[in-house]
This record gives sequence, structure tokens and C-alpha cells, in this order.
Amino acid sequence: MSLVCKPRVFLNKALSSIRSLNSMPKRSFSDVESRDGSNSNSYESKFSATTLFLARTASLGYILANCSLQLPYHLRNEVMSSTKTKDEEYDIAIVGGGMVGLALACGLASMQLTKELSVAIIDNNPALISSEHYKKHGVPYPRVSTVTPATLSFFKEVGAWKYIEQQRHAYFDQMQVWDYSGLGYTRYHARDVGNEYLGCVVENMVLCDALLSCLQNLDFQMSIHNARITSMKFPSPFTSTTTSKEQMRLKGDSSGFASSGYTVEPIHNGSFVKLGLSNAKNIYAKLVVGADGAKSHVREKAGLNTTGWNYRQNAVICTVEHSVENHCAWQRFLPSGPIALLPIGDKFSNIVWTMSPEESLTHKTMSRDSFVMSVNFALDYGYGSHPQSSFLDEFVHRISSISGHGTASMAEPFQVPPEVTDVVSERMTFPLSLMHAREYASERVVLIGDAAHAVHPLAGQGVNLGFGDAATLSKVIDEGLQVGADIGELSLLKKYEKERKAVNLTMMAVLDGFQKAYSMDFGPLNFLRAAAFHSCQFIAPLKRNILSYAMGEQKWPLFTWETNNGERNS
Repeated sequence: MSLVCKPRVFLNKALSSIRSLNSMPKRSFSDVESRDGSNSNSYESKFSATTLFLARTASLGYILANCSLQLPYHLRNEVMSSTKTKDEEYDIAIVGGGMVGLALACGLASMQLTKELSVAIIDNNPALISSEHYKKHGVPYPRVSTVTPATLSFFKEVGAWKYIEQQRHAYFDQMQVWDYSGLGYTRYHARDVGNEYLGCVVENMVLCDALLSCLQNLDFQMSIHNARITSMKFPSPFTSTTTSKEQMRLKGDSSGFASSGYTVEPIHNGSFVKLGLSNAKNIYAKLVVGADGAKSHVREKAGLNTTGWNYRQNAVICTVEHSVENHCAWQRFLPSGPIALLPIGDKFSNIVWTMSPEESLTHKTMSRDSFVMSVNFALDYGYGSHPQSSFLDEFVHRISSISGHGTASMAEPFQVPPEVTDVVSERMTFPLSLMHAREYASERVVLIGDAAHAVHPLAGQGVNLGFGDAATLSKVIDEGLQVGADIGELSLLKKYEKERKAVNLTMMAVLDGFQKAYSMDFGPLNFLRAAAFHSCQFIAPLKRNILSYAMGEQKWPLFTWETNNGERNS
């Protein structure tokens, strides 16, 4: 008999035993005592009920021990579920109900097979269970994200973008980047790559609310636990040949759980992780997704190590107001770090300003008028003169125009950002660092978003990397279900890790290189930076390549060019 057929025989025999047991008269333990209180047949009734219970349990154990790996996914799910109450058990537990965690839930809800899974979202943020949705008000919240076209396409696919369109958001089709020395600048335009926009700036609260609204309007088995995790205990790695006494001896805890560290539990044939919550509840999940940020508890409890460093810089963020509406994203590299001015709709913009921790404290506590003056100084006339086009620039522009490889933004001169007239929100600060998990996945645990990687905010790519993680993981899980795979199996999760780690590490290297190159005020290096700006401004293929990569439409920062018939080559 083949190895594939043998478990099926076990299954058929076990199911036959269960069917025969089900045909026996059933009597619950509560019905053993007669209504009038007599117990003349209590011993016989208890013996019969106990025998029935043990027989059913033994048959179920026989199935789990011999057939669980060979069962089709839907049947395996039904058998496993019979050992725990439904309200405690889920296919996937997403720890972290922020933007990336909710995006993963939306991705799962939108796919053919994953939409049938049961999902728990664990987060102690009360907004997740509030009946009130975010409402557009006068002043935008200072925490915003720049959504790339690739992320925007993902939001449309899962059905969340229509909710964002009902709230405040700001598309931008132009971007200008320049150096404080006045030696070079680069302007980008969506028309350079044939797009209508380069990105869209959205408040983080709007993103979360839109994703939550999307989930609430989908036919999807989702539960929100308004709590935080306090413990995470893993299934037993013991094989079926290990006896119960040996398992208890190795664990040293009669409760069935180890007391600390990488704990294990010999239940569900190694299929579920037990999560203890701060509200004293326990839930079980076949896969735990850590979407709980850079200080991830899931990553810590799973023993997944990280590497990285602090930049010794802080970011100051706030909302400012103009006298005119802003439609361009601006970024200037200063000696202490870049300052970005991002449109957020109406006459508001968002400031993301990188500086030393000491300077950030000063700028957070200074008066409003002093802060406004400092922002305008940094974005306009401070540190150096405005960049000017040179004779060489004009020559390169003419050659590019003649050859047919010019871009729409190539002829655009340097422009001064709109003047800031007021700061209209609180000023918030947070430290900047680079962090990367050496592994994104272990058995029944996987990391996404900032739990797996944290980057410098100078290009606004951090959350887009996280959304890319969510899109890829939901796709990998759906593909795994199509072939009957266990969604918590390490080999399946490693497929996600392999795809995303390469993409994330490449972007992290690019951003870290920019941060280091523009953190030094050194004469020869300043000229090299100016040359780089001029190259990006007047070499059309390079400009298109940079834009495609930043927009998420190209995975790798490889040099590409466009032929006259519109085809892209590399």
C-alpha cells in the first residue's frame, strides 16, 4: 500500500467508528441524574457516557495523528475546529490593527480562497471598535503617508480606495528636489512617465478608516479583539511517536504549557498558536502575523532577530497653511537633513523635517511665528542661493529634445515653494532609525510592515513597503490554499519572505545611501551631489527610471530606457 493511500484507509476506518458511535443512544452528563433525584442507574449511565466520550476522542486523535498532513485544506479545517470552540479559534491572527495590518485583512478578504478564512485582528486601539468613522474637519492631522501609484492600485483592487475618495486627499503631479548649496535641482512631472499623478498624500487616520470601512462592508469572517497580546505559545514540535509522558517530562509543566521562553503546546497536532490577551482571553490561530510596528511584540516573542542602527536624527512633523493651494511635493536637502513640504488638500501642506534631536526639541517648543519663519528660511532663501540652469544644462536639453528623448519637466526652471503663513497643528517629533529583521518568517509566524523593516522617511517609502508586504502575503497564502498547503507552514511563508526581502533591502540600501550622502557638508561631495541633480534633471532615461522605481511600478533601480515605439528595455 502506498504512503499516500494508507492515511486515507486510517481516515475511513476512523470516520466509520465515529458514525457507529453517533448511532448509539446519546446521553449527556447533565442527564445522568433522574429528574426526581434518584440515581439507581447513575453508574451505568456515567459508564456509558464516559465510554462514548473516550471513544470519540480516541477516533479523532487517530485521525489527527495519522491523516492531518494528507487531508484537503477544507476538511482538515473542519476536523481541527472540532477540538476548540469556534469563538476562540481562527485561521489567521493579525496582531496590529494599523494601516498595514488592516491592508492585509482587506487583501485576504478580496481573494478567491483566503476570503473564506477566519481572521482575528488584535489591537488595543479603541478606534477600531468605535461606531464613528473619521470625519473631514478643518485642520488635517499631521501624520500622513505618501501613497504611490502601485499602492493606490492595490487599494482599488481590494475596494478601499473609494472610501478614501470620500475624505480629504491630495494627488500631486509634480515634484522638485534640490540641494541647499544652490548648485543643482531636479524637477519631476507625471507626464515624464505618462501618468496623471506621481502619488497621493493621505492622512493616516483616513487610510485606517477607509480600510476598516472596506472590511465592514465585505462578507468576511473577521473579529476585532480590543486588547494586546501578553503571551504567545507555540505548538509542540514533537512527532506522533512521542508519548504523552515524554512530552510532559520535557515541558516540566503539568498544565500543558512551558512557563517561559519559546513555549510549546501539544494540541491540534501542531497546527495552532495560543495567544494570551490582556483582557484575560485566549485565542488560537494557525498563522500569527506581526503587524505591530518597529517594536513588535510578535517578533520578540517569536525570537526573530533584527539588525540596524539609529541615525541620531529626529523628524519634526506638523500641518502648515498657505495663502494658495499647493499641488507639488517639495524636498530640500539641508546640512542637518531633508525638509519636505507635501500637499494635503485645500491650502494645507504637511511638513516632515529631519534634524538633530537637540534642534528638534528647539523647533517643537519655539513660538508659532518663529517656527513659520524657520520653515520659510529652510525652504526658500536660507543657506544658499536658488539653483540656476547653466550653459551645459541648456546644451544637454537641446540635444535631448533633438533626439526625441526629452521629458516634460526638462525645460522647467527652478521654482520657489509656496510661502508658509501659519502652523495649524501640534508639532510632533520621533526618532529615526534603520531596522531590518534577519528573517521575516518562522513556523506559524510572519512579519509585515515596520515589524519587519523600518526606513528613513526621506522618500516616503516606508508605509508603501508595508503595503507591498500585505499584498504579497495575501497572494502567497491564496496560492498556498489552491494546492492544499498549511497556511502556517514555514516553506509557504518563506516564499513571501524571499520575494519581499529582496525588494525591501534594495529600497533600504537606496534610502540609507541618500541619507549618508546628504548628511555631510564637504566641498568636493557638494559638487558631486550637484552633478547628480543635474544628471537627473537633463538625462531623460535616468529620470524615467527613478520615477518608475519611486512610484512602485518598477521593482529594481536598474537602468532602463524607452525606445521610440514606447517599449522599455533594460
